Amino acid sequence: MSLIRRKAAMTALIGAAGASLVAGCARDNEIDLSSGVGITASRSLCPAVGVPTHTGDVTLFDPATSRDAAAIDVVATITNVRTTCNDAAERIYVSSAFDVVATRRDAGPEREVVLPYYSAVVQGGTAVVAKDENQVVIRFPAGSTRGTGSGVGGAYVDRAAATLPDDIRERITRRRRAGEQDAAIDPLSEPDVRAALARASFELLIGFQLTQDQLRYNVTR
Repeated sequence: MSLIRRKAAMTALIGAAGASLVAGCARDNEIDLSSGVGITASRSLCPAVGVPTHTGDVTLFDPATSRDAAAIDVVATITNVRTTCNDAAERIYVSSAFDVVATRRDAGPEREVVLPYYSAVVQGGTAVVAKDENQVVIRFPAGSTRGTGSGVGGAYVDRAAATLPDDIRERITRRRRAGEQDAAIDPLSEPDVRAALARASFELLIGFQLTQDQLRYNVTR
């Protein structure tokens, strides 16, 4: 679990800044992040959703201790992630349904494979603040090498924690005119503004709950 947590946090750290700023027009409960130089983006209170690198697929071997290509039994991949978010209440709820597609080595009799997966809430790209574990059932019809399953992950985030302080909002959205002392300074480049954005940024990460050996295989293959 510690390796999974570290990998989730590392992946979130790389993508947090981009995931928190989604291009488009600001809507209710969003802040218009405009630097006054013609570039505008909006920041939603809803957590970003993603599948961290190296945890979106899993490989099962038979025998389990082998890592030969001929011993690959089942390969499964998370795909088609679909997200809904309710940000109308004081506790924001985000839910993501996803599909799992899998292939098996032998087109034998009907078979079920149960795979564990996690959904983790990450704050600021580095801190795992909540983590749930569940299972997805993959069903292979008789005579078929292809199997499918589905799962869902969800999380609550406090509105207050996901909301930027008023002073930070003012610094980001204040219109700047040519000739002003800070006209050429992007407020998003200032350390305290970036830190506030990070603290108010949340992600829901979904992936397979891998063993250390499975994670090592994904990283090194």
